[in-house]
Order: sequence, then structure tokens, then C-alpha cells
Amino acid sequence: MTGSITYPGAVAPQRERFITSCGLRVHVCEWGDAAAEPLVLTHGFFDHARAFDLLAPLLAERYRVIAWDSRGHGDSDWADNYSWSVDVMDHVNLLRDTGPALLVGHSRGGGLAADVTALYPEGVRRLVLLDGFGPPPEGVKMEQGRDWRPERTPPEELETLLDWRHKTGEAKGFRPRATLDELARGRKTQNPRLSLDWLRYFAQHGAKAVPGGFTWKVDPLAARGFGPFTPSWVDETMKCLPVPVLAVEPGEADVWALPEPWRSERLALAPKLTRCTVEDSGHFLAVEQPVAVARAVLDFFADAV
Repeated sequence: MTGSITYPGAVAPQRERFITSCGLRVHVCEWGDAAAEPLVLTHGFFDHARAFDLLAPLLAERYRVIAWDSRGHGDSDWADNYSWSVDVMDHVNLLRDTGPALLVGHSRGGGLAADVTALYPEGVRRLVLLDGFGPPPEGVKMEQGRDWRPERTPPEELETLLDWRHKTGEAKGFRPRATLDELARGRKTQNPRLSLDWLRYFAQHGAKAVPGGFTWKVDPLAARGFGPFTPSWVDETMKCLPVPVLAVEPGEADVWALPEPWRSERLALAPKLTRCTVEDSGHFLAVEQPVAVARAVLDFFADAV
């Protein structure tokens, strides 16, 4: 969706295209010189490539910056089913298209980028994790008294899937809201640190018009492909990362951020780790403090060989 909502510092991609991965079209956005070294941005759960509209133009002063919509998200195709392994394969196929690249992953995107780095090291030069360190052992404490647990039994998975189908009209999409503003306000209940101005901009590019108003482009059933982004899985991946890794950490507590002491214990598993903290930021640190995040990323990549 295009429109007139703007946000200070947000820059639309200069180029957009699609690649085919495992039979589906994957939407790709680019900023910067097409001949420059590639740097790939991978978004988090229920986000989309345009979530990087603040960070990407800052990085594009030096790199060919590429952000993509995971399957079932943004303008990429929806799938009949979702699995973590296929998301990883989509990422690998993007790297086969771009050539060896520098990777930056936020939240769940950090988990995908880390797995790709471990499984396809010839395609990755360095890795940055933007608060993409996985969940704590007991899961994530969410708003409205609900918990998200990273590991469920098969009956619990089936119950959750059936509940999704019931609530979302047999998985055809989320129920529409009358306006983009309502979508933005609903998202703010999940991410209270983000401003409504940003979330309106985010919704403009992450939503679509449907009968009755607007709904998010994301497939509700994409949630079924969230795992195995679990503590035990992430720990094993961290141990075998073959390239230098920068962990960019939020300076403030946030509902989605991995708290201490689990954060330090998990990061200590990476063989070649550098840590930095971005002050006055929560989980969405690249939205809250894009200049500081860009500076940390550019400094870390400056001497990559």
C-alpha cells in the first residue's frame, strides 16, 4: 500500500523486486548503489521490510542495502504451511541471488540470520543481531495477562492452531479495522514504546484495504513457523557461529527484550562476539534510535575483509 503518511527520516526503497524461493515469490527492497557490497536486513515476527525505512538509508551511504519480506509477511506470498527450515532456505536463496553479504537481523530475524550464518557460512561475511537473541527459558511475558512459551507439546500446538483458525476466519486474514489508525493503536498495545506516528507509517506499508476497512498483510498462520526459535536451539546456534558477531542490545527493559542474566549467558556462547548497548531504546532499537544503531553497524562492518 502506498499513501501520504510520512515519518521523519523514513526513506522508501529505491528499487523493489521479487525472487522465487521454494515456489513462492519473496518481495525484496533495496537502497543505495546497486554495485556496492550487499548488506541484508531481516525483519522480526509480524513485521515487514519497510520496518527498516529509518535504518536502511543510513546504511545505504556505504552499502547496497537489501531488506526482504519473509514468506507470509508484507508483499511476499502466503504459504499453505510454515516452517522455520523453509524460512531459512528463503534467506539462503536471497544470499545466492545477492552473493556473499553482511547480515543484520532483528528479533526473530536475528534467529534466522544466525541459523543461515551457521548453515551457509560461505554466504555470510559478518553478522549483527539487533536484540535477536531468542526468548528466555520461561517464555515471554505478554500484555493482557497472556504468556508466550517457546516450546509447546503437540496437543498445545494443535489447540493453538485451531484457535487461530477460529479467530481469523479460517486463516484468511486478520479481522479488519475501520482505519489505519485503529491498526496502529492495536499494534501499540503490543509495542508500547513505539510512537503512534511511526506505527501509522508502519501500518500504511504493512496493511491492505479489504471490505470493512484495513487488515495487516501478514498471514496469521505465519505464527506457526515461529519455532524452533527456542532457548535450546538458539544456544546451539550461538556456539557454532563462524564469523564475527555484533550484539546490539537495548538500553531499556522491554516486553520483547531478552533480560539478564540470560542475555549475557547466551551471548557468551558465540566464539567471536562484540557487544554494544544503544541507550534510550527498547526491543525496536532501530526504530527508536536509528542513527545510533547505524553507527554501531557501520563501525563493526568497516574493517570486514
